[in-house]
This record gives sequence, structure tokens and C-alpha cells, in this order.
Amino acid sequence: MKIGVLSDTHGLKSIAEKALDNMGDIDILLHAGDLVADARHFENKGYKVYFVAGNCDGHIFEPTEKILEIQGKKIFLTHGHAYRVQYGYDKLFNRAKEISADIVVFGHTHVPENTYIDNILFFNPGSIVLPRGGGPGTYGILEIIDGQINARLNTI
Repeated sequence: MKIGVLSDTHGLKSIAEKALDNMGDIDILLHAGDLVADARHFENKGYKVYFVAGNCDGHIFEPTEKILEIQGKKIFLTHGHAYRVQYGYDKLFNRAKEISADIVVFGHTHVPENTYIDNILFFNPGSIVLPRGGGPGTYGILEIIDGQINARLNTI
């Protein structure tokens, strides 16, 4: 199972489409918020998309977190603003432990992250359009094969 991961696309769908082209064939797209309209755009293009609302989604009535079961792995998808990820991962970690997540996919910081904390993968694809600190935009790929998780970050 190959999963593309985006976050914080902020309405710049043409750049997001370039990232999707770079991902190649994906089975699922996860969008970790900012903007829901972007995620819906990709749904309309035929992608199977799971998404959450972020802090810039205003009055959109969409969940700010989802719990997915994919290939036997529990994925906690959230934007991260409600867990104040810009100040650390303690609240996010506690929620992940509470729900027995294997993978946490989040955004908000615009900073890519691919690290394990207590056997839980914390994965933030960064932003393809507004990377924090400058430099090229980033997106992520998760592969789940035979129960193993392979996570990588790529530049646009």
C-alpha cells in the first residue's frame, strides 16, 4: 500500500498536483489540513483522499482528526493545531498512546518530521508551498508492506 501525504497546501493546487505527479501511483492520499478545499479538489480528480480540517479552514464543518485502519496499522490523522504541535509533541503523543496509534500524520508547523517516539511514527510532510525556514517544499510517502512501515520525505 503506497500512501501519498500532503499538508498545508494553502490553495496552491498546481504545486500540489506537481507533488502528486512526483509521487507516482498511490493507493491513498492523506491530507493533514489547510485546506479542505484542496483535499476535495483531489477527490474530484479521482484520488481516494482522507483529510482533516486545519486552523486555516475557518468555518468548514469537517473533523479535525480521524483514526484510520490501513493495512493493519492504525493511523491518527490530524492537522496538529489543536494539540499545539508548534510547542512540542507531548499532547499529540498522549492522544496517540490513548488510541494505540501506530502512525501519527500531522501538519501545521510546515516543518517535515519523520521520527519514532516510543514506537509510534510521527510523520509531518511539511508544506510543498510554504516551507518553514525557506528551501524547497516537501511531501511524504508512506508504504505499508507486510506489516512494515517505510516513511520518506521528498522535496518538490
